Amino acid sequence: MTVVHLVYPYGNSIATPYTISRHVADALRRSGYTVHQYQWDEKRTIPADPDEILLGHPHTEPMTIFRQSARSGRWRRVIAMAPFNTDLKQVAYLDPVLSSCDSFLAITGNYWMHNFVQSAVAHWKPKLIHLDLAVDRQDFPISKQNFRPPGQRKFLYIGHAGWYKNLPYLGQIARLLPEIEFAWIGRGKPVRGLKRLGSFDFAEESARALVGQYDFMITVGKADANPTTILEAMAWGLLPICTAQSGYVDYPSIVNLPLSQSHEAVRILRELEEVAEELLFARQKENWRLLDQHFNWNRFCQQVIAAIESNDTPALLPISPWHQYRLRLAASLSPNAPLGPRNLARQVYRVLRQMAGRKQGH
Repeated sequence: MTVVHLVYPYGNSIATPYTISRHVADALRRSGYTVHQYQWDEKRTIPADPDEILLGHPHTEPMTIFRQSARSGRWRRVIAMAPFNTDLKQVAYLDPVLSSCDSFLAITGNYWMHNFVQSAVAHWKPKLIHLDLAVDRQDFPISKQNFRPPGQRKFLYIGHAGWYKNLPYLGQIARLLPEIEFAWIGRGKPVRGLKRLGSFDFAEESARALVGQYDFMITVGKADANPTTILEAMAWGLLPICTAQSGYVDYPSIVNLPLSQSHEAVRILRELEEVAEELLFARQKENWRLLDQHFNWNRFCQQVIAAIESNDTPALLPISPWHQYRLRLAASLSPNAPLGPRNLARQVYRVLRQMAGRKQGH
């Protein structure tokens, strides 16, 4: 049996990224592959084998397992699989990695596929394979049976407060609609206009019941690949609203808001507050159809297996030394860079955890 070394965050949670690794590993095993799993931030190298596959999520830190292993020798295939958009602060670190990969399974939405050929990473096109996200409807059972009457409908944001989630803009919209409730489930500093609900495990029935009190799930990212919360909300029965820069475009049942045009966004939301309930139910039904027919794990995993079994090994398009320097500079200045605040915090946490473990050992 062919061995696949799967480098991706894994655990028991129904949330991404853990659900991705679980479904991919299970599908590969059902298809006859032997799968070894690794956390994406491990500091080690998997010895290359020309009969084996390296598949996974490159980390921003250069000395981590996928990046080290990809250049450690000759593999049968090396496939990167990670969220993708054209924000260089998020993706520039991938540029030196992809030269060692046969293909890049880009977890992303239609918006980014329509626009990336005009971006600074257009030279990735030969290797890039569009991979829409998925959701298991059994993990996110229907919680929304009825919608509130016109004028009483409520909006919910689910997620963190990272810069690309653009929460200040959502707060601005909420403050222009003080008569409407905008709530937030997730972590981050308070945002004026948003009602903080805290963090919840959506495997718990009480958390799903809370979600069911809202009518719309709203997210206004300015560079968001394709948040899974959109699909999770669709499964529950909430109606999603998002900026095009959240990835989801070309779906009539997913309402798009303009970026940085708060008064136009307010106009659209006021219309949704008053729209006939029959239209809301029709959109809800269409969203469930989309989940069943496209945004499902069978389709997702079959695309992964097709990439593994492909013989295609295209090269990146050539770029100038100046272009390459620009990408390296963007990666080094990113908040996610090895010396950026997020990774420094992770490293401090890792050291403290190791120190605590040593004390317990004594």
